[in-house]
Formats: sequence, structure tokens, C-alpha cells
Amino acid sequence: LKVVWCTRLSRAQDDSERGRIETEMASAPESSAILDALRATRTSARDRQSALERTIREEARRLREGGEGAVASAGAEAGEGRAERAAVASAVASRQVVDFESLSFAGGAHFKSSKTTGLPEGSFRSSKKGYDEVHVPALKPKPMMAGEKLVPIDSLPDWAQPAFAGMKELNRVQSRVAEAALYTNENMLVCAPTGAGKTNVAMLCVLHQIGLHRREDGSIDKAAFKMVYVAPMKALVAEMVGNFSKRLESYGINVRELTGDVNLTKAEIEDTQIIVTTPEKWDIITRKSDDRTYSNLVRLLIIDEIHLLHDDRGPVLESIVARTIRQVEATQEATRIIGLSATLPNYEDVGDFLRVKRNRGLFYFDSSYRPCPLAQQYVGVNIKKPLQRFQLMNEICYQKVLECAGKHQVLVFVHSRKETAKTARFIKEMALKEEKLARFMKEDSASREILTTEAEACKDADLR
Repeated sequence: LKVVWCTRLSRAQDDSERGRIETEMASAPESSAILDALRATRTSARDRQSALERTIREEARRLREGGEGAVASAGAEAGEGRAERAAVASAVASRQVVDFESLSFAGGAHFKSSKTTGLPEGSFRSSKKGYDEVHVPALKPKPMMAGEKLVPIDSLPDWAQPAFAGMKELNRVQSRVAEAALYTNENMLVCAPTGAGKTNVAMLCVLHQIGLHRREDGSIDKAAFKMVYVAPMKALVAEMVGNFSKRLESYGINVRELTGDVNLTKAEIEDTQIIVTTPEKWDIITRKSDDRTYSNLVRLLIIDEIHLLHDDRGPVLESIVARTIRQVEATQEATRIIGLSATLPNYEDVGDFLRVKRNRGLFYFDSSYRPCPLAQQYVGVNIKKPLQRFQLMNEICYQKVLECAGKHQVLVFVHSRKETAKTARFIKEMALKEEKLARFMKEDSASREILTTEAEACKDADLR
């Protein structure tokens, strides 16, 4: 019946025909209720505001009458009017308007919350012709604390040792977190510098989840759990798939990639225990409310490079974590969240966001824990003219490369392919001019043979 009357109203040619149809609807009780509902829906925002204010005034009047009784004097009536206006004003003032535009995070990775910036102890600055240098020394490794010791691989459970084949012991960072990662189900945030071994921390958490589903005969109930590893880049996703697949092959654990370029069928997903994916892809999967068969089985969520919360992609990571926490609260099925990050200034805030207990799952390691100490030099060129600036940058690059030539490898990043060839040619010509080419390439070195082979296959004459 509702569909019939709504169709007739929508097909009315003018206001007079619509009025006749509404009169006909008002004559019958069933259609009259439909007409009232339609009119209520068409009520404007201004009308709803006025109705709300009338309701507030009526409520204020009833409260006063109940507490003070009827008041008949003119002065009391004036006071009643003021009280009504005050009640309406207070109700309107108590409303808060949320400006979503002001909440948008436009700063991205360029946002800087710290008001002051300082250099580490021992840093110094030197000024030279056309440029300045700032030298930041490498931090000295901190001495081992009392009772701190490296965890030998053979001290781990027998079934967990194959994942660390070829290793004798965990490093300092891994040894500190091994207890929480392998033997508890606590959420964790591990902040450590690049190269500190956070991948092995993730492996310890994966082994904990495998251990929870080991049967008495040593087999694993692979249908009872899923694990998700979120990496920021597709290249890193492919690398982690190869790493985990090789190390977990003896357990029969299937590891697959799920990105925008690689899709999995439903059968492949069911047959996979560890999915390595990107934040955007996992965000799309967890948004789908029609099929949560896979996401409901996730018992471990590892988010690598979680310091990207500070980047333009931060809202995607936030939605993933928030949706996971909400699902845990709704289903009462525990999903462990592990955050791996570079050093963070506000790691405690990020830990609270991940629901990490500060005394059990929060670990912070500064740059002194790097396996290879890192010294830094920052060069700022003061020359404004483009050609002179480019020439000076090449000269500085040559001097820095010459300092390392013959000692260890050097990587030089240039912003374009054309400029790369120009920079390489400049370094070569300067080395020939100063007769120092032998420091870059020895006659009997294997690198020379490799470069010769690659040069023959190179199509670019400049690079050849």
C-alpha cells in the first residue's frame, strides 16, 4: 500500500493533483498514517530546530512549575520568560560543532611537532667556501646491563629452533624482547633503529602463534589460525614472503603475497597461514562486511614501519588498528597486535594506541643499539647560481667518495638518470686528472670484470 501511494504522489503532474491525492490519503486511516510519515520526512532543518527549541522551553516550564508552583504576578511572568530564554540559550550553547576540515592531517611526513631541535652530544659544524658541514658522530654502544645476556638459539624450544637455522644467538635487541615475544600473548611495540633485527622479532611472535596450535604429536592445526604481516611497500612484501617461506618451510606454513598486483582466490586464502600485504590492501579487505571468514581467523597482526602513522598513509594504518580492536571487543576473540618501528619520540603514545601494556610489551632502543654504528654528515651548499651549485656539489661528492675509496662500498643517489651519468663522468674525470683511479678500481678485482660485462650490455652510450 505504501508503494502504491508513494508512486502516485511521485507521478503527480502539478501541485493541484498532488493536493487531491493527499486529500484522498487523509480520508482513510491506513493511508493517513503514510501521509503523516511522508510529511515528517519532508520537515526542513529549520522546522526541526524550532520544534527542538519548543520542546526545551516546554520542559523548562514544567520543571519550574513542579518546583515552585504556579506564579501569577507580572514580574514572575517576566522572570519566566527570561528563564525560558536562558534555558534555550544554554541548550544551544552546549552543542558542539565539529569542523572536519580543521581535523584533516595535511602536514604528512613534513609535520614537526617539536618546538626545538638539538644535535646529539659531540656534534660540530664547520664552514667552508660555498658550503657548511654538520658532523654527527656515531653513538657508542651501551654496555651490557646487570643480568643482561644474549639468548642462545639452542635455549629456545626444540620445535622453534629450525626457524633460526645458521644462527648461534639472538642479538641484544632480540634477546631483550624474546621473553615477551615468544612466551606471552601481549601486544607489543618495538622501536629500534634500522638493521637491529626487527624481522627476527616478528619471527618470534609468529612462532608463539604456531606453538599455541601445536598438537601433542607435533603437528600443527593450520586451519585454526591466520597471521597477517603488513609492510609499507610491495618490494618489501615480496622480500618478506621469500624470507618467511624459506624459514617456515619445515613447519608446512604457507606464506603468500596479497597486494594490488597479486590477488588470491578464496581457496588459496583458506590454504594460507601467513598473508603478507600492504596497508591499503588489508584496509580494503577488512572493510568488507559481507565476508569476514578470513579476517575473523586472524590471531596475529604485525605492522611493520608503524612510524608511518606520521605520514600521509597514517590514516590507513589507524583504521586497520581501530577496526582490529573493535573486532576483538565485539567477538571476544583475541588478536595480538605487534608494531615494529624505527625510533619514535612519542613511542608511549603509539603504544597506548596499540593497547600495549607499558611495563610488559613496550620496548624502545636508541641508535646506540645499531649493529653497525652510524656517523652522519650533512652538507649545505650556499651558492645560489644553478651551474656553480651543480659544479660545487660534484666536487664535494668526489671528495667524499675519495675518502671511502678502497675502504668500503659507496652509494651515491642522484635525483635523475641524466644527472646520474653526469655525476659519474665527473668523478671519473677527476680521478683520471689526479691519477687516483686505481683507488676506485684495482686491475685484478672481480668488480672490474662485472662492470666490463655490464657495460657491453648497456645501450646508453653515456653509461657505457
